[in-house]
Amino acid sequence: MSGAAGPALPGGPGRSPLPCAPRPAAPLQLAGGAEPARPGVAVIDLRFPRGAPADVQEIVFRNFYTAFLSVRVQRPGPGGSQRWVTCLRDLCLMPCPHTEEGSQDYFCLRRHQMLCDVDQVTAMRFILRQPSPVWLHFTIEDLQIFPPGQKSPQKDFPSWLSQLTPPEQPASLHGVDGCYDVNLLSYT
Repeated sequence: MSGAAGPALPGGPGRSPLPCAPRPAAPLQLAGGAEPARPGVAVIDLRFPRGAPADVQEIVFRNFYTAFLSVRVQRPGPGGSQRWVTCLRDLCLMPCPHTEEGSQDYFCLRRHQMLCDVDQVTAMRFILRQPSPVWLHFTIEDLQIFPPGQKSPQKDFPSWLSQLTPPEQPASLHGVDGCYDVNLLSYT
């Protein structure tokens, strides 16, 4: 997996994503027009069942030729209204949009990477950008949202691993006179 959070496998043992059903990526369109606003911009909307608010710890997905990603969340505002807030702006998923690097990597976006609080979220909007004309179809796949309070599988270590002793220190090379025992050499 790639991205600002680093490689990791999606999901994992002991982790359950929040129930949600993201809509397929839709090209951005101008009001009243049948044509996309401009090539290279698409939106994925995601709602949680029954509009129930959820707290978000991690967002895990597989890229499919999306170069930049922005994420907006909908949260309760004053007076019971719903408010959209940008919590991630133009995250680079592909270092060069014209080449394949990062185009099919897994990404894990963690709570601390967000620009705003991601508690009590009722909906999410993923804004995908691909400025290169090389890739006509782009999206994010295998999208999963994980709540807080679940251990990430990368942090689960067996108890015996934490009790290992440090390796023996190599002999000091200070004071070596440049000589060696010819019997220690091996032919390969």
